[in-house]
Amino acid sequence: MSNSAKTLILGIGNTLLGDEGAGVRTMELLRDSHAGDCIEFVDGGTLSFTLSRYIEEADNLIVIDAANIGGAAGECRCFIDAEMDEFLSRGGRSVHEVSLSDLLDIARLVDRLPHRRALFGIQPQHVNWGEQLSPPVSCAVRDTAEKVRHLAETWREPRIHIPNGSGDSP
Repeated sequence: MSNSAKTLILGIGNTLLGDEGAGVRTMELLRDSHAGDCIEFVDGGTLSFTLSRYIEEADNLIVIDAANIGGAAGECRCFIDAEMDEFLSRGGRSVHEVSLSDLLDIARLVDRLPHRRALFGIQPQHVNWGEQLSPPVSCAVRDTAEKVRHLAETWREPRIHIPNGSGDSP
């Protein structure tokens, strides 16, 4: 049994809608090239309440998704902890069955919100029928995978959880 923190890497999106599949494609690249006993890779597709158990069991959560971050196609931004919550709270309505914000709220209600959380948002160029990513988003997938891998490594050490606290202690 490892003393390292368990990290969930969750790729979300629809791979049949071009750049909307960037999160899943990034997760697949990581899964295929990086094995670790403390990392779980999940294809979250277009989100579902069934994902709540994966989130609740994780110490750390890294989500990768196509997101309108107001940047150029292929640009990636990382939102960590409170920044992630703020970004999700100001977003528009999700086209998915449930939103990522809904899943995080479920984890909060049962006091199982991952101690550390991050969202890597990749700006899509196009979201329409097709399984291929646009060239800028395809490049972003490789770059984002490396950033996710680095963050997961830095989060390997367990973090003390204070129930009903901020969880921001080192």
